[in-house]
Amino acid sequence: QVQLVESGGGLVLPGGSLRLSCAASGFTFSTYSLSWVRQAPGKGPEWVSTINAGGWSTRYADSVKGRFTISRDNAKNTLYLQMNSLKPEDTALYYCAARRYWLVGGTTPGEYDYWGQGTQVTVSS
Repeated sequence: QVQLVESGGGLVLPGGSLRLSCAASGFTFSTYSLSWVRQAPGKGPEWVSTINAGGWSTRYADSVKGRFTISRDNAKNTLYLQMNSLKPEDTALYYCAARRYWLVGGTTPGEYDYWGQGTQVTVSS
């Protein structure tokens, strides 16, 4: 059974940091590219970042470039998103997603092979 389980969300002050994790099981993690997608209340989904299977190629949305860092540990079957300098507009439900082949910009579950249940990030004073 395939599972993607996100964790690490929470309430943080503007300017603060959080690190999201996504623990994977049930598929060959090291052969899949991985992405983070978020959805803010009342808005459509937004692609955030993608990392390739080997971990050496990454892409970011302009809205998070320079503040967020995507990484993965293939030995632990875990994806990460380090989020620094958080802003209220980063408030959203963050999903991790896996795809056998490289895709940048996908925002819906149908564009990926596997999709997690999400973790809430709230940036507020």
